[in-house]
Amino acid sequence: MPEDNKKFGNIAIVASNHPEAQEAAERLIARYGNVKPADAAAIVALGGDGLMLQTLHAHMNSRIPIYGMNRGSVGFLMNDYREDGLRERLAEAKTSIIHPLRMQVCYCNGKTEEALAINEAALFRESYQAAKLKIFIDGKLRMEELICDGILVATPAGSTAYNHSAYGPILPINAPLLALTPISPFRPRRWRGALLSNEAKVVVEVIDADKRPVSAVADHNEFRSVREVQIEEDASIDMQMMFDSGHALDERILAEQFRH
Repeated sequence: MPEDNKKFGNIAIVASNHPEAQEAAERLIARYGNVKPADAAAIVALGGDGLMLQTLHAHMNSRIPIYGMNRGSVGFLMNDYREDGLRERLAEAKTSIIHPLRMQVCYCNGKTEEALAINEAALFRESYQAAKLKIFIDGKLRMEELICDGILVATPAGSTAYNHSAYGPILPINAPLLALTPISPFRPRRWRGALLSNEAKVVVEVIDADKRPVSAVADHNEFRSVREVQIEEDASIDMQMMFDSGHALDERILAEQFRH
């Protein structure tokens, strides 16, 4: 075995519950073996983008690189599925380092909770009434009142997901930026959001929180009836995502901007 491939002698394989992913896992385990993630040089995740996000969350502080192969639907964060030469692909893969967002919510009753988000942290109206939000950036009031369905803060890795669907900008993976994007803004109607430094601290206050209830969501974790939400990047957490040469995340994000 070549020296570079020896580094990936121990591989952990995880898969979504989809039959196609489970069958692929069985074939790969029979061929390459399977160890516990804590003992692995790399984790191979089989599924779609949802499975990749779950795997990143589950191993957020491990610093173990994660290599996804698409056995799901969208698969933007995944590599193409092939069974041959897995260790060689791992040895030649390019690694992208991403940092999550740390979201702290304050409920209407004064209690607080925290969660981490890899794609985005967002606020959504809970009822038929639009949300009314006040936005502070680094302690300075930037918007007195935003009437909308919600607002989100997206990382570069998450800028091609919900953020893009909400007409937010796509960010290069290595850009020191965050996207602040409104969701169906009513007033000011033409405000399309802002690009922020990745060191910015965003605070969103909910106006009339009792009358116009708002939820906060960090990826898949939801917190209902919040009064205030603080969002900032946690640069102390490094997550490593591995991509095949020529199909790295920075190339995918650039190519996505030219799709029509």
